[in-house]
Amino acid sequence: MSILQRFLDWIGSRQKSGPRYFEVSESLHVSIKTLAEHEGRSEQELLPDLLAAGLSQYRSTEELWLQWEALSGRERDVTALTCLGLTNRQIAARLSLSPETVKTHIRNILVKFNSKSKEELRRILAGWDFSGWM
Repeated sequence: MSILQRFLDWIGSRQKSGPRYFEVSESLHVSIKTLAEHEGRSEQELLPDLLAAGLSQYRSTEELWLQWEALSGRERDVTALTCLGLTNRQIAARLSLSPETVKTHIRNILVKFNSKSKEELRRILAGWDFSGWM
């Protein structure tokens, strides 16, 4: 499925007959109209910005997923437990590792996510559900 198709599915639009004509759901249309009024812009002026924001969000989500996929299984475990707020010692005990090994995994994870700290990593992955690791 193309990025355009995913985006259109995500916003709830469906294709009308003919090439590249789409019908937007009534609730989405009302939301766009309300936002345009609030911004003091026309809907046509607002739509390119909304599309750009949606594509930017899609790209960043896709990039995060690729970074996640680049982690080893153990690095994923450490990442999840770190994001759940466990300390290095707690992670080490849970995974039967030494705290130094956990520290090494975290250092590698931070590099792969281009992060400077565990706090930044937690912010980057804040919307992810790691409850399955508890």
